[in-house]
Amino acid sequence: MSNILHVNLSSIGYLLDVPSTLSKPSKRWHLAFATIYCSRALHSLLNNPLSKNKSRKLLLSAPPFVVLDVKPQSGVLDIDQTSLTSLVKEKNLDQLIQLRGAEGVAEALKSDTKNGINGAVKDVARRKEFFGSNTYQRPPTKSIFHFVEEAFKDLTILVLLACATLSLGFGIKENGAKEGWYDGGSILVAVFLVISVSAVSNFRQNRQFDKLSEVSNNIQVDVVRQGRRQQISIFEIVVGDVVFLKIGDQVPADGLFLDGHSLQVDESSMTGESDYVEVNTSLNPFLLSGTKVADGYAQMLVTSVGMNTTWGEMMSTISLDPNEQTPLQARLDKLTSSIGKVGLAVAFLVLLVLLVRYFTGNTEDGNGNHEFNGSKTKTDGIMNAVVRIIAAAVTIVVVAIPEGLPLAVTLTLAYSMKRMMADQAMVRKLSACETMGSATTICTDKTGTLTLNQMKVTKFWLGQESIEDSSSISTNLLKLIQQGVAFNTTGSIYREPSLSKFEFSGSPTEKAILSWAVLELGMDMERVKNNYSILHVEAFNSEKKRSGILIRKNAENTIHAHWKGAAEMILAMCSSYYDASGSMKDMDDVDRMTFEQIIQGMAAGSLRCIAFAHRKIPEEEHEIGEDLKKIKEDSLTLIALVGIKDPCRPGVRKAVEDCQYAGVHVKMITGDNVFTARAIATECGILRPDQSINNEAVVEGEVFRKYTPEERMEKVDKICVMARSSPFDKLLMVQCLKQKGHVVAVTGDGTNDAPALKEADIGLSMGIQGTEVAKESSDIIILDDNFASVATVLRWGRCVYNNIQKFIQFQLTVNVAALVINLVAAASAGEVPLTAVQLLWVNLIMDTLGALALATERPTKDLLAKPPVGRTEPLITNTMWRNLLAQALYQVLILLILQFNGESIFGVNKKVKDTLIFNTFVLCQVFNEFNARELERKNVFQGIHKNKLFLGIIGITIILQVVMVECLKRFADTERLDWVQWGACIGVAAASWPIGWVVKFIPVSEKPFLDYLKW
Repeated sequence: MSNILHVNLSSIGYLLDVPSTLSKPSKRWHLAFATIYCSRALHSLLNNPLSKNKSRKLLLSAPPFVVLDVKPQSGVLDIDQTSLTSLVKEKNLDQLIQLRGAEGVAEALKSDTKNGINGAVKDVARRKEFFGSNTYQRPPTKSIFHFVEEAFKDLTILVLLACATLSLGFGIKENGAKEGWYDGGSILVAVFLVISVSAVSNFRQNRQFDKLSEVSNNIQVDVVRQGRRQQISIFEIVVGDVVFLKIGDQVPADGLFLDGHSLQVDESSMTGESDYVEVNTSLNPFLLSGTKVADGYAQMLVTSVGMNTTWGEMMSTISLDPNEQTPLQARLDKLTSSIGKVGLAVAFLVLLVLLVRYFTGNTEDGNGNHEFNGSKTKTDGIMNAVVRIIAAAVTIVVVAIPEGLPLAVTLTLAYSMKRMMADQAMVRKLSACETMGSATTICTDKTGTLTLNQMKVTKFWLGQESIEDSSSISTNLLKLIQQGVAFNTTGSIYREPSLSKFEFSGSPTEKAILSWAVLELGMDMERVKNNYSILHVEAFNSEKKRSGILIRKNAENTIHAHWKGAAEMILAMCSSYYDASGSMKDMDDVDRMTFEQIIQGMAAGSLRCIAFAHRKIPEEEHEIGEDLKKIKEDSLTLIALVGIKDPCRPGVRKAVEDCQYAGVHVKMITGDNVFTARAIATECGILRPDQSINNEAVVEGEVFRKYTPEERMEKVDKICVMARSSPFDKLLMVQCLKQKGHVVAVTGDGTNDAPALKEADIGLSMGIQGTEVAKESSDIIILDDNFASVATVLRWGRCVYNNIQKFIQFQLTVNVAALVINLVAAASAGEVPLTAVQLLWVNLIMDTLGALALATERPTKDLLAKPPVGRTEPLITNTMWRNLLAQALYQVLILLILQFNGESIFGVNKKVKDTLIFNTFVLCQVFNEFNARELERKNVFQGIHKNKLFLGIIGITIILQVVMVECLKRFADTERLDWVQWGACIGVAAASWPIGWVVKFIPVSEKPFLDYLKW
């Protein structure tokens, strides 16, 4: 039979395989089409036999039925990836029509346009295997060898390596392999140690940035699976998923528009075109991954994920750049450059002095003989001496150039980023860490930031009566309320058949209204929706503060308009109202004033007031198509008023007080009305109870907008609360504050907040309620949407700046002391007391270990007691100059005394004296590290037990120093010291503590120290 009937069995199999997810009418059409297709196939065979005799005999002798052995397909789906990918990428409308539209594609993908995919673990796994996962390949991470290679590119390191190699060669040639390798070998080991520590630090930082990138890309997306709406990670989306999109969302994969209203998409990230693209069923149902929803809402069917999308291909070539330079790093680079120039000048002088003294025969070897005796001195000896002198000069440069400063900034930023993540703040831009420390004003949202965003309807008014019992509402009025709630919403309701519990999804306001309508008013959303069809939708946005819908009742062919939104705005659109009995009454001025008082009363109780209004469209307007494109906004009838309670977050008052104590002004910018805004602001501590509503502290967005530029600049500092504000008003306030010299931090969650977030010095977006557009425009994401976390970010910002200043003070003390000692010793004695290896060891202590110790201090309460750091305030303050110059002067004095009188004071030889100088110098840095912990406070030991890393590094430094002096005699060019000598070194170094304490009593002027040096 199969040889005769050339019927495409797979096609017939597909036709006979009626998906269970189809509705009854669709199933009937499907079976009818299958019947017609099979009948035509058999009929054509009877009319066009292949061999008249043979085939007819076979057909006549065949039984009166056809058996088709249709085996179910082992594959998951009935469409291949290539077709799906090209369908959306090329926006091929003809191909989509051939596939019977989005519904046909959903059917082929074994998905349902309403209920989504099955969602079982096996189903999701099969889809991932068949179509791939929604992830993209990342560029390979940089290995540690990359950072080792980078470290080798440092010019001073290369010069030192060259000197070490030459010294090694000449030493072995002169003294043999057994003895001659010490000088060169020691420098090589020290250089490799410095390179290793630097490479490991940079490698760890790079790894941290990779982790940050993964976290920031892990967006939560709303999907429906097996009829249940749920949030999943963007990485878990599979082909066939039905995804919900709203304003500000990023389209998570390529797909097709299923249903929605007023959907406009920003495709500039893909096409470069700035105009928004309208997406609908008829002309453009294609949605591209990575684009942003600019307006409206929709459901989409996912057709391609991951590397099968253009966005995936593009993102696989992009990685987060951890080398972004912050403003502080740029300032430190200038400082490093200036110090480096001084270091180079000193090194050059030392080199010149040492070479002149050597070639004039003024230097002696260990036996007291002249090192240079003209022609009697061997070439190897001369070369070795010159190399040793060059190495000493280069090492001075290494010590002088504070390359530890960039490392300290990197370490403190990386450390603070990690800690801030634990404190519910994810840093997207490094510069925000330090800028936050300078913030003088924080402009914050109300909903979800100062409040919990857990909303509940607590007040309900019909007409001018407060309703406590919903059973008394008239049937007609109840139906209108249910219509207004069921249709005019972006939320949804899910209820498992076996359970009586409802699941509400959508924004907190939508969830509060839906739960109230279902649980209090007994609304059955599905039943209400079945009786009506939607004609037009006007989506809610933060400028209009309302949303509207136009619906047609199927049975009666009547058209109704419903509006929902901010109570006073809806009230202004109404000319009549329903009373509690359901009767419609005209609204006169007295009634309007009564409603305004009801709204103000609810608002004064910190309630968000929402109004519902309705209008039945007259029959004569039904036929005018264009008229139905715009929902009537006048002559509405007020149905009901509801008050939604959103309690203040616990601890928010304390966080506001902390900010105010730190000298940072907190301003609340909200879309709520003046009364609600004032009540919440007073509860949170932003407003004092005695501040009158007519005071300049509270202003409406519209009023602020109408001020002249001069009035705005005059009043902006006094404003504490701006109510009924639009995103434009928020942007205007930020611009005014910046013009007045403020460093402004702004919180935002909506798409329209993006301009203000970008304009602000620090943009803070909300991790839970924030849209993807807002998050991408921000510098820091507050993961828990809590204002207390904003106050924590402020503390961390100040901590970063403070830690850098501590390290600069410590580093510069070492630099000044080392340069002066080497210069004076070289000029007077013709030698440097600290060898290349010893100086590299000091460099390691102060650069790497010092940075680790001081850059990882945690924020303290004292940081908030200081005023914000100004934009133009110098990095090295007068206080720091006082501290570092006092310590450097002491160290130089002590070490020069040891240099010139050490042998006679201790009765030791030159080698032991040099060891004493080296040991005292290192121990001075160890003790001074404690002084550097506090720039102004006299007690430098407060809270030290909490910083285990600091104590650990001090311990490691001391242990390594003992090993250097006592065990590595040949490597470090030292002599062992006895207990008395060790005691003397420790005693001299410990004196830096009382000196540091006494110095802090010296007052400093407010005029920056360097200004005195300017002519």
